[in-house]
This record gives sequence, structure tokens and C-alpha cells, in this order.
Amino acid sequence: MANTIDLSPVARPKTATPWTRTSPAQKLSYAAAVVVPAGLYALYMVLTGADLMSGLFTIFLPLQILVGMLAGILTYGKKGIMDALLYVVTIFFSAFVLVLLLSVIWSLTEAGLKAISPHFFYQNNNYVQVNTSLEYGGVGHAILGTVLIVGVSALITVPLAIATGVFLTETRSKTRGVIRTLLQAMSGLPSVVAGLFVYSMLIVTGVTQYAGWAGAIALIPLMLPTVARVTEEALRLVPVELRNGALALGAPAWRAFLQVTLPAARTGILTAVLLGLARVIGETAPLILTTLPGNGTNLNIFEGPIATLPTYIYYYISVGFDTSIQRAWGAALVIMILVAILFTSARLVARPVGQFRKKGK
Repeated sequence: MANTIDLSPVARPKTATPWTRTSPAQKLSYAAAVVVPAGLYALYMVLTGADLMSGLFTIFLPLQILVGMLAGILTYGKKGIMDALLYVVTIFFSAFVLVLLLSVIWSLTEAGLKAISPHFFYQNNNYVQVNTSLEYGGVGHAILGTVLIVGVSALITVPLAIATGVFLTETRSKTRGVIRTLLQAMSGLPSVVAGLFVYSMLIVTGVTQYAGWAGAIALIPLMLPTVARVTEEALRLVPVELRNGALALGAPAWRAFLQVTLPAARTGILTAVLLGLARVIGETAPLILTTLPGNGTNLNIFEGPIATLPTYIYYYISVGFDTSIQRAWGAALVIMILVAILFTSARLVARPVGQFRKKGK
């Protein structure tokens, strides 16, 4: 009888991998690399009373790098010096940026909640002065103005940006490099320059007065690069086998794109749109140069003053009264909430469908 070969997979050993094992000496060196710099820095701050930020960069960081390099030498020899240096610098600046971000969010939330109330989200500022109590008025008109201006800008930008992404991925034109260069240049364009361009081309020349649609035009070059580049990457992530399979079945190239490639990339394209909206929703300089702020609700973007959240914040923070500054803080918190909603939506849209199904079970 012929011998049969067992092709069943062999289970992995349950023992830990060698590179995850650490000796007591290594653990001690890691602990010392964390505790010693922190202890010396705390002692220095207590004895001298020096400034926290200056001591952080002049005392703590050099000590942390030095002790980390010593721990790397004791653990891995000379080859551990650069690894320890990279590890310490990366962790330090990541933690530093995280602390700065959390401090900004905390300050904005703490100051903004003092002005937030249910009526703050739907009332306008008709008959409200800069020193009026916070019990009256709100940002309802500014929210509507922001939605209108950003919405009009998105109606123009999204089709153009998606068409640009399709052109960059589906064609072999020699102008693709030029278009990518222009998109990269536009992504670094200061927002005030976009506002100045529209101001000089449309308002100074008398084509139009200050109006909401001029502000929407000024937001287009700021939103276009984000949506176009993310759309391009989303289309590139679609497996080429899907498109080749459609072509092999006899479908023309345009139908293969519309019925196979585009549906496969729709979540990435929707993410691109949401990120583009979050990019421009808080822009202030273009709207200051192209729109007039107003205290009443105006749904006509072609005529009259129209309030937006960024111009609302700029106006009330520049007045200088305590109540006006509190209103500006509240409006800033509303912008942060809107941006957080957009980014959260983008993350949820970008998640694979299988993750929702697994959690549903």
C-alpha cells in the first residue's frame, strides 16, 4: 500500500518569538532610560523654577537622548545608538504634538461651552449688539451661510476634481505630469492669495459686489487639489484585474470604467469629497475678502451680506468685548464639531464593509 503524505498545515509553536524576549538587564535599562531623565528634569524644575517649555527642550530632551543611547549601547551594542536616537526623537515629538493638540481642543472646548446653548445653534444676531448678553443671539445664520457657500463651491469643485482624477488614472496623456504639478502647487496655495485673486478679478473690476458666490469661487482652488489627489489614489487602488476582466468580456473601456472601476472606488471618492469639505469649511481669508458679514439670515448668495462661521469669529474676536469674545469661542467650537463630524464620516466611509458585518454579528 502506497504511503500517503499528510498535507495538513502544521500549527505554529506557542512559544514567544526570539526577538520579543527581553532579559532583566534590558528591562532595567529601558526603565532607567525613562525614569532618570524625567527625575533629573523634575529636580531641575523644582530647584530653579525655570520655564517649562525651555527646560523641556534644553534639559529633558538632551538627557533623554543621552540616556536612551546608553541604553541602546548596553542592549544592542554600537548598532543600538541610532535606533535609540530615532526611537527617542520620534516618541518625544509625537507626544509633544499630541499634548499640543489636546491642549488646543481642551481650551477650545472649555471656552466655547460657556457660550453654547440650544438657541445658540438656530438664532441669528438681529438686534444683538457686541455687548449683548449671551442669552440672546447665536450662529444659526452663520451655519446656514457656511453651508450655502461651501455647498456651491462643492457643486463646482467635486465634478471637476473627480474628472481630473479620472484623467490622471485612465489616460496616458503627456500632460498628466503638468496637471499633477499644478495640483501640488495649488495644494500649497495660501488661502489669502485665492481670496485676493477673486477680489481683484471680480470685485475690483466691478463684475460683482461682495457676495456669497464670490466666496464660493475663492474656495474652489483650495478644495480642488484635495479631492482630485485623493480621488486619483482611490482609483489607483482598484485592482487592475477587475478592469481587465471587464475588457476581456468584451466591454468597451468607458463601460468598464463606469460599471467596474468607478463603483469599486466610490467609498474612496466619497472620502475625498468629505476631506475636501473639511479642508475649506474653516477658511477665513478668502471669505473676508469676498463677502460681507451680516447679522441676519440671508439665503441669497448672489446679493447682500451673508454670514459664515469663519467671518463670524473674525468679527466678534476683533471687537474686544468679553461677550463678543465668548461668542467667537462658541462659533469656533461649532466649526470644530462640524470638522470632527466630517472627518469621522470619512473614516467610517473608508472602512471595509466586512468590519461592520463582523460587529453586527
